[in-house]
Amino acid sequence: MITTYEELPGLLGRMTGAEKHGPAATSTLDALWVLYERVLRIDPERADDPARDRFLLSKGHGPMAYYAVLAAKGFLPAEWLDGFGGYHSPLGHHPDRLLVPGVEIGSGSLGHGLPLAVGTALGLRAQGLTDPAVWTLIGDAEFDEGSNHEALAYAGAVGLERLHAIVIDNTSATHGWQGGIASRFAAAGWSAVTVDGHDHEALYQAYTTEHPGRPHAVIARVEPKN
Repeated sequence: MITTYEELPGLLGRMTGAEKHGPAATSTLDALWVLYERVLRIDPERADDPARDRFLLSKGHGPMAYYAVLAAKGFLPAEWLDGFGGYHSPLGHHPDRLLVPGVEIGSGSLGHGLPLAVGTALGLRAQGLTDPAVWTLIGDAEFDEGSNHEALAYAGAVGLERLHAIVIDNTSATHGWQGGIASRFAAAGWSAVTVDGHDHEALYQAYTTEHPGRPHAVIARVEPKN
């Protein structure tokens, strides 16, 4: 099992082919690594434990970093990476929860992760499971989707404090966000913080910020896509 961040490029390098959405994948690598290494309470031995934390990748069109981190953490064999995107490979260009261990949702069509995370948090609460945290990772361009606006507004209004959103901001939203993305979350009642998306310690501090009674958003800024 891979145990250091420095070993991840070797895993990423095993995935080849023309259709990889490379920038979409590499922009999420640091955020995913810090989350899985230091924050999420999940592991391959308890991947179906009802008390586990949940992570929902909304930015599913660029899954290479996600697959590399899952392999590094032992959810799937590293050898699977060699067949990425192949006809018989479980590792498709969009993650499939029925084929890839540790994956909570099928994703890739943008705008679904945050609404599904809201539903997951509500479902856990309805079952009396108030401790598991729910995380989703989305891209700034996904806020072009109306479904995210509804989910964001609802989660803030009802105070889903076990809900967390990581927004990878590579400045690819169609119209941008006046005042910054964090201000949009704050206006809806969320706790929100903006950090360098490649700074591991800043990401960790942002992920673990206390936010009683409110959902929490971490805006991770990375280099512009174009």
